[in-house]
Amino acid sequence: MADVKGMFRSQRTAELPPRRRYRLWIAGWLMLACIAVPASADPLWLDPLGRPAASARDALRLLADAGSDGLAPQDYRVDELSARAVALDAAPGTADALRFERDLGEAMRRFVHDLHVGRVDPRSVGFQVARPRDAEPLGSLLDKAVSSARLPELIGELRPRFEQYAQLRSALARYRALAAEAAWTPLRVNTPLKPGERSDSAVDVRRRLVALGDVPADSNSEGMQYDAALAQAVGRFQSRHGLPVDGVIGRATLASLNVPLTSRVHQIELAMERLRWLPAPGSQPLVGINIPMFRLWAYDPARSAERPLGMGVVVGRALNTRTPVLSAEIRHLIFRPYWNVPRSIVRNELLPALARDPGYLARHDMEIVRGPGDDAEIVPQSSESLSELRLGALRVRQRPGPKNSLGLVKFIFPNAADVYLHATPATELFGRARRDFSHGCVRVEDPVALARWLLQDQNQWSRERITQAMAGTAPLRVELTRPVPVVLFYMTAMSMPEDHALHFADDLYGHDARLTRVLAMRRMR
Repeated sequence: MADVKGMFRSQRTAELPPRRRYRLWIAGWLMLACIAVPASADPLWLDPLGRPAASARDALRLLADAGSDGLAPQDYRVDELSARAVALDAAPGTADALRFERDLGEAMRRFVHDLHVGRVDPRSVGFQVARPRDAEPLGSLLDKAVSSARLPELIGELRPRFEQYAQLRSALARYRALAAEAAWTPLRVNTPLKPGERSDSAVDVRRRLVALGDVPADSNSEGMQYDAALAQAVGRFQSRHGLPVDGVIGRATLASLNVPLTSRVHQIELAMERLRWLPAPGSQPLVGINIPMFRLWAYDPARSAERPLGMGVVVGRALNTRTPVLSAEIRHLIFRPYWNVPRSIVRNELLPALARDPGYLARHDMEIVRGPGDDAEIVPQSSESLSELRLGALRVRQRPGPKNSLGLVKFIFPNAADVYLHATPATELFGRARRDFSHGCVRVEDPVALARWLLQDQNQWSRERITQAMAGTAPLRVELTRPVPVVLFYMTAMSMPEDHALHFADDLYGHDARLTRVLAMRRMR
């Protein structure tokens, strides 16, 4: 071993350029440690003397700050690597230099991957979204950034480019600071507490709402009076948390006020993770639906001066007919559509209803038909046709019109789950705070506005013509001049485009809980 070490301390070696000397030094340590790396590999994180280079210091700072992006610094062994960097500074050129080079490189590759595409493959948790591949591998981008001393700039470029991500990142810092400094003890309120009443609890409620930003810090409202200003602030809080807005502190509002800030931090982190799964925003118009917040937005980058179109939606029932998370393209609209009743609904709902009430189909504008398409043969209702219906040889459809469950227009985006957007005659459901009532498809609150937005580049489709088509006598299919991407996503924390305030929702389908378990299992490996 002494001979090997002496070879790398020879006079001839000392005359070589620093880069060559360092590569010979590395080769010597590889011989001693029996570690194989490509002979052409240049060190990324060490200087010619075997000390952590400036790139290593940048990398360690970025890893230590991974929490600001909703990631966990411990996943990247940053404390251990930082301690080893200090040791290498004090004693450069030791055997740990090679291991440090390797381990820091692995940590950074994992970090840039997690930051850019997420820690979890969305398909592994049942989400039907697939992120397009980047033009250049992340490892190559990382190597180039280190070589050109622009590692911090690369990290900024790899963050999701959504404005929503930047807003959540700011909110995460604020809620983390609140969680660190505030004693978040449960509020004790004799519910219901209504505006105009006096209560010792009013002081604590006001203080909490000041911390959360629903009451201005310079508010003149004070004391034990549950006054109008405090009731208005409670209303803002209720709106941000998916609660009925009445200004009354009932059980649900109190429970939401008492959710630990660490739980809110976690919701923000999960929302940021899911944004990494989505394709980068482009120049195309986009329709997005946040399932647990029962909300749709339509945004056109070419009309960035305009506010996004926003409206409420009804989604699938939480128990058994959940709306899937997916991305697709809206390709056409159908005014006055037939509703072809799914086989599961025929079997589980219509046949039992017909057994109780033979006039059920006629009363609901439904008919039995044979074969596919709008021109399918109509089959009279009889014991024989009901038997064929039970066997799946016939099907049921609902005729176009005001009673049709799809309303007067549906929006088609082909997908494996066979879901779509549509209008509804049950408009009273949009007055509820929680709106999971459908069989999986998404009902939209303002179908005329959405149709007009989708057809905005077809001047002949004015609002008046759209309403005429909806009042017509037969189905009418209208193709879009170009497909419009649509994303059905799931985030229980989001900065709303309407008020730019941070909103939270309940974990409607349990997807947050499932993602939390998957991330915990990943950390254990």
